[in-house]
Amino acid sequence: MSDHVYVPPRVWKWEQPSGGTFASINRPVAGPTHDKALPVGKHPLQLYSMGTPNGVKVTVMLEELLALGHGGAEYDAWLIRIGDGDQFGSGFVEVNPNSKIPALMDRSVSPPQRVFESGAILLYLAEKFGEFLPDGHAERTETLSWLFWQMGSAPYLGGGFGHFYAYAPEKLEYPINRFAMEAKRQLDVLDRRLAESRYLGGDIYTIADIANWPWYGQLVLGRLYDAGEFLQVQEYRHVLRWAQEIDSRPAVQRGRMVNRTFGEPEMQLHERHDAGDFETRTQDRLGSEG
Repeated sequence: MSDHVYVPPRVWKWEQPSGGTFASINRPVAGPTHDKALPVGKHPLQLYSMGTPNGVKVTVMLEELLALGHGGAEYDAWLIRIGDGDQFGSGFVEVNPNSKIPALMDRSVSPPQRVFESGAILLYLAEKFGEFLPDGHAERTETLSWLFWQMGSAPYLGGGFGHFYAYAPEKLEYPINRFAMEAKRQLDVLDRRLAESRYLGGDIYTIADIANWPWYGQLVLGRLYDAGEFLQVQEYRHVLRWAQEIDSRPAVQRGRMVNRTFGEPEMQLHERHDAGDFETRTQDRLGSEG
């Protein structure tokens, strides 16, 4: 434990730099910092995002819809580099006043419809295309419960555990212990549900799974924070079974590549404008600066 004892001032003031990975993406005010219009491609849906877990939710959903033959789900995925502050451009703020990825513009309707917050985008697309959301009242309600559970819970995993374990400028025992406990509790919640049900909403794959998998599925598969051993993720065998099953889906494999800027070059498709881009425009084919 640090010998330094922090005493909060009477009035908090923003002092830069705050330190730590991703420190530059946070500030205490909203609104744009610069003028920058967003690009618009040829497809009905325009996605502005990055391959974080929240971004992966939407690209997986779109790829799943395309796999089912929904041509109206064709999309352009534009890379928003949050480390560079792209989310504070005036065009992006018009689509998402919260300046967070992902953000979607549906140009198949008039006037074009903006949708922000990943859970809202999943629900919007599920209702628009009539997929991955059960019709029955009980099953729909269960699915939405797990969707909103993820929206409320994952900030403790990402902004809580992930931040203090992997990204904070120094390792602090109290917050790491606090959020590790919460991360394991959440994994136990999921494990108990998945012990009794193939998927979170019931017997069928839904937006509840699409929302939760990029966070909790990738965590138990060893892709988040290099924290598998620390959290002993192998204990959650039902979550692991569910995570592996979803990971094997071709649409999921494609979706996790889109707007990705890290990891193996062959798994990075910085922008997606056509289905053929997966074969021709990954970073191993374009080079590291593509």
